Amino acid sequence: MKTIKSILVITLALLGTSTFAQSKKDKKIMADAQKAKTTLLETSQGLERFFDESAGYVIFPNVGKGGFIIGGASGNGVVYENGTAIGMANLKKLNIGLQAGGQAIIEVIFFETKTDLDRFTEGKFEFAAETSAVALKSGIAFEAKYKDGVAVFALPKAGLMADASVGGQKFGYKPF
Repeated sequence: MKTIKSILVITLALLGTSTFAQSKKDKKIMADAQKAKTTLLETSQGLERFFDESAGYVIFPNVGKGGFIIGGASGNGVVYENGTAIGMANLKKLNIGLQAGGQAIIEVIFFETKTDLDRFTEGKFEFAAETSAVALKSGIAFEAKYKDGVAVFALPKAGLMADASVGGQKFGYKPF
């Protein structure tokens, strides 16, 4: 009887741990997101207000964009609610238009209210075609405001591309 209880306790502990554990890939993305947050704050201290006051945010530390007339973008990120990681996200974008080049960026989306964050986590969030990110430069985040409950910032990491839009991005969300 004691052995059966021990096996049951160990099995439940392992199942409970594996349910909330992140994969090796998720852990790398989470570490990259923390580094990206540090980089964003070093680049523009005005973002601190968004990190402190938003209901939540998603950081995509490595978004790859590229194209020549037909283009696309994709990346994986971490979703935070009140500063605590609650899940993983991905973004995808496919577009046609005047564009050329390739670029790696950090993208962060802030959600003004819990309702705005819930729209994202429930899969009801998508950027309109004309939406664009604020390209971070020194001091620019101090003047930025939410639009329709979100504020989007992008920081180029490498490359050059003649396209600053984030419109048309589609998102996926997976809770922990």
